[in-house]
Amino acid sequence: MAPKDIEWESIAQKRIAEKRTHVSFPQLKYPSLRDGAARDPIQWLKGKAMDDGAEGIWRIHDKLYDFTSFMKRHPGGEEWLELTQGTDITEAFEAHHINPTVEKLLDKYYVRDANTPRNSPFTFNEDGFYRTLKKAVHKELEKIPKDVSKAADRITDGLFVTLLCSSAMAAWVKNYYAATVWYIFASVNLAILTVACHNYIHRSTNWRMYLFNMSMWSYRDFRVSHVISHHLYTNTLMDLEISSLEPVLFYNPRKDKPVHARVGFITELFFFPFIFLFSFVKRFMSIFFRDGFFKRHYRWHDLIGFLLPLTMWIVSGASVLHILRIWLWINCTGSLIFFAIGVNAAHHHPEAIKDGDKPRSVTPDWGEHQVEALIDRKDVNGNVFAVVTLFGDHALHHMFPTLDHAVLRYLHPVFIEHCEKFKANYRVSTQFSMVLGQIKECMRSEFRIR
Repeated sequence: MAPKDIEWESIAQKRIAEKRTHVSFPQLKYPSLRDGAARDPIQWLKGKAMDDGAEGIWRIHDKLYDFTSFMKRHPGGEEWLELTQGTDITEAFEAHHINPTVEKLLDKYYVRDANTPRNSPFTFNEDGFYRTLKKAVHKELEKIPKDVSKAADRITDGLFVTLLCSSAMAAWVKNYYAATVWYIFASVNLAILTVACHNYIHRSTNWRMYLFNMSMWSYRDFRVSHVISHHLYTNTLMDLEISSLEPVLFYNPRKDKPVHARVGFITELFFFPFIFLFSFVKRFMSIFFRDGFFKRHYRWHDLIGFLLPLTMWIVSGASVLHILRIWLWINCTGSLIFFAIGVNAAHHHPEAIKDGDKPRSVTPDWGEHQVEALIDRKDVNGNVFAVVTLFGDHALHHMFPTLDHAVLRYLHPVFIEHCEKFKANYRVSTQFSMVLGQIKECMRSEFRIR
């Protein structure tokens, strides 16, 4: 190890010992409320509002805007602005708006310049990797056939119908072995339907995003934990998809990582089955402990998940207790499969940058960081069904999350061209290698020096 690398390792370990500090980006304030007991989207939003200097409205780069009068007219739906009020939405604004003309609308809602620096390491320079790529993609989208998205729609609709049918069969069939086959099939359907619905959660309000709630999880919570947190601050301390799993699982490298986290590839098998139901219970309990906006976070669509056992009961005519038992098995197994897909999809690998690793720059281009924070799978990309149900085409999805998954394969040539031009560290692997990488990442305590 070179002297400079030893110095970085020493400084990083000192930061860890001091606790409550970023390691890779030491210039940033440690996320408020990150380590609180709830570790849920509501708490994350409150903490972010405390750190962002948005003064109760919306911040983009170093300016404050008041979109209150625009909320109901927002093309993406009012909910996006409702959830992000009082926070810095720079990364969300940049990633969710490909058309450059959108920026011209901001002046109408400008209030004043922000009083504090941004609490984010990421930059969006006009001649940088991400903004240059975005301009090229905007032009490329004009060449893509208009009906491409129908493939993902058909896959999602088919999975929904198949889930209802297979779950009903699992409750109706009397033969134990046949019922077991149907239960496993239904569990797989629930898991990959939930993955497929993630394709619609990133976009404007639509009915397919509600199907995500068949899992008893909430698409609204997922919009915070996945879209607003994980996608925008991938693998940093602001990534709720990492912090929400602590202290059970630690995916950031740490010298003091507990034993149960070092064998997280085993621990997760006992933890993942209960996350769907646990998230529902946490959300329900929040009604009694929150007020104002956060109390209203619980909505009618949180009950959509009960449509599954209701359908099973109506179709099979079985007893309520039998239905509940089969449904719980389907939900818990589906939860295990969903999270097993998720943690082995792209980010949890020793070669993907995490907080603790030394970045190329402490103020990286946002797009280059996204490339650094994931590894694509060549045996998943290109197949529309696999991409929709296994979080495929991950790099391009992170770059342009509002685009339908079926569109992304058409953008690969221009993406690779810009990665080569800007020397972005784009890497591909296989699904099997990602599984092995996830095991190594669970055990990893050493920081990676670039």
